[in-house]
Amino acid sequence: MSGGDMLDFEIRPNPTPVSAVERAALLAAPGFGRVFTDHMVTIRYAEGKGWYDARVEARGPIPMDPASAVLHYAQEIFEGLKAYRLADGSITMFRPEANAARFVDSARRMAMPELPPGLFVDSLRRLVDIDRDWIPEGDGASLYLRPFMIASEVFLGVRPSNEYLYVVIASPAGSYFSGGVKPVTVWVSPDYTRAAPGGTGAAKCGGNYAASLAAQAEAIEAGCDQVVFLDAVERRYVDELGGMNVFFVYDDGTLVTPPLTGTILPGITRDALLTLAAEAGHRVEERPVSFADWQADAASGRLREAFACGTAAVITPIGRVKYPDGEFAVADGGQGPVTTALQQRLVDIQRGRAADEHGWVTRL
Repeated sequence: MSGGDMLDFEIRPNPTPVSAVERAALLAAPGFGRVFTDHMVTIRYAEGKGWYDARVEARGPIPMDPASAVLHYAQEIFEGLKAYRLADGSITMFRPEANAARFVDSARRMAMPELPPGLFVDSLRRLVDIDRDWIPEGDGASLYLRPFMIASEVFLGVRPSNEYLYVVIASPAGSYFSGGVKPVTVWVSPDYTRAAPGGTGAAKCGGNYAASLAAQAEAIEAGCDQVVFLDAVERRYVDELGGMNVFFVYDDGTLVTPPLTGTILPGITRDALLTLAAEAGHRVEERPVSFADWQADAASGRLREAFACGTAAVITPIGRVKYPDGEFAVADGGQGPVTTALQQRLVDIQRGRAADEHGWVTRL
């Protein structure tokens, strides 16, 4: 079957998989993004033919011509989500359909073909099924799934590619930050911006992350863990961190996060937290927050907590904020009761310890 919304996958098991003993040693302390499973998914696309040649095969290098379009014009998108091993041994994924929808949105913005959502989710199922022994156990542990698509046509003309390669790889993961979840210090970049109106800020494309690296290096040099970007027009309003959305928690229990105006990635964790916070009785607002207000509200005590959120780190409290002219602290070191409760609630749903009333968890 080819060119349709669903495809038949050819299964080519890895003839030399990692031994059980070596795999156990790797899973003991996988870190994040450094250890990979035995297999990957590949699907190809050609203009006029559609999606075809779906495979589960041994993970390995991707043959690539030096004139491949992705190397010159950066037509590339990706996603990130996790599979979990529950206490009863079953395997789940958290909101893969939401990732599939965002993958379609990103493809549309980058002038790439839209992978049918059903095929996206099926590709994840196939890889998790064959590499399920790579899913680590324990709190904070998961199998991180990285679907991505690149322009693979060999040409140097400036136009959308006519050929694409979709790939899914998987990486067993521990905590995103070494030492586990703890408040981080962030750097407010005075010079760099992440995205501008009309740009690609709402697409999950590699170029957005490449654009953040110089600012992230600046943050590290300033003794910070992450960079915070302000808006590209007025340089006043908080957009997001290098790879995470931002929330502010006030003394009346209100949660505020910057609105999705096209410059901010519509985070799937962000969306879940908006829902969970409202269910917990908090007032939730999507509105602009200026850096000046962040600083003033922290000084007055009106701002009680701040945190960043995303698939990889889930929730990360923000304890201190640095900028060229000084620094300030967030009350409670950033890790207050609201942040802690939301973190626990979300993790409990992801790991099957709480009722999934929203249908977010997909069992495999």
